Amino acid sequence: MKILVTGGLGFIGSHTVVELQNQGFEVVIVDDLSNSSENVLNGIVAISNKKPLFEKLDLREKNKVQDFFKKHQDISGVIHFAASKAVGESVGNPLLYYENNINTLVYLLQELQKLPEANFIFSSSCTVYGQAEKMPITEDASIQLAMSPYGNTKQIGEEIITDTAKVTNINAILLRYFNPIGAHPSAEIGELPIGVPQNLVPFITQTGFGLRKELSVYGDDYPTPDGTAVRDYIHVVDLAKAHVIAMQRLLDKKNLDKVEIFNLGTGTGSSVLEVIHSFEKVSGQKLPYKIVARREGDITSAYANTDKANNVLGWKAQSTLDEAMASAWKWEQKVRS
Repeated sequence: MKILVTGGLGFIGSHTVVELQNQGFEVVIVDDLSNSSENVLNGIVAISNKKPLFEKLDLREKNKVQDFFKKHQDISGVIHFAASKAVGESVGNPLLYYENNINTLVYLLQELQKLPEANFIFSSSCTVYGQAEKMPITEDASIQLAMSPYGNTKQIGEEIITDTAKVTNINAILLRYFNPIGAHPSAEIGELPIGVPQNLVPFITQTGFGLRKELSVYGDDYPTPDGTAVRDYIHVVDLAKAHVIAMQRLLDKKNLDKVEIFNLGTGTGSSVLEVIHSFEKVSGQKLPYKIVARREGDITSAYANTDKANNVLGWKAQSTLDEAMASAWKWEQKVRS
């Protein structure tokens, strides 16, 4: 069966392509290379001994999306990662985010609704919950007002998919990720941010390698055990495997609703300082960091209740924080060698 993976050369996309190919799926990747590199294909091949089809394509170009689906009429499912994802950038350039994250989704769904049946996995985010009132966060938690245009595009994206599925042949699963980190244990693929990292872990590993002078910890006065913000950090390989299980669920018609929603996390919250200490433990070196003022838009705490994913989807995160940090450090060292 052929699966389309949009943004398949990105961080989560590339790991998902590997897991799909490991399970015998044929994969076609669409990526515009705006935040990724074609070299990632070499890493995918090195791990899975199989080269996916790749088309460089900007999904904002509607006619090219139409041409793609005319060419590939045998697609059994779509996993949609392609999107802009930096919260700060979205605040400064909201229209870029609305165009890139919303228009592209609409163009994909317009083509999928023409098929006899269509299976769609959406890369969503725990940002849709905002600062949830209760921890851990269940799928029933209320959707809060988005803190950024990026978060808003995920909320709107979920609504578009839900509205479309009601009146078309499309079945969908919305996967709300918590904080993906780490790299493939082979160190053939991993997170490779362009420019200054927006996420904590690549900033830690780059600082550990000496590319950055020190890490800024935004706030130590949160109402948490050590005063730093708490998040649910999930190993990217665990996350990738969940996409394959979700796609198989749709292909096997085991979904109970036209649109299903699952949180993907470990169920454990880790503070920024705990992540730093984990890095120090696995790398054997001290990390230079300083405490600075809180960042606007940052919430105190977010970690998942994973009961639904565990029981209904039959998926559970396996890797520890230390294992994820060790894989991220191994990847950083390989990239810089």
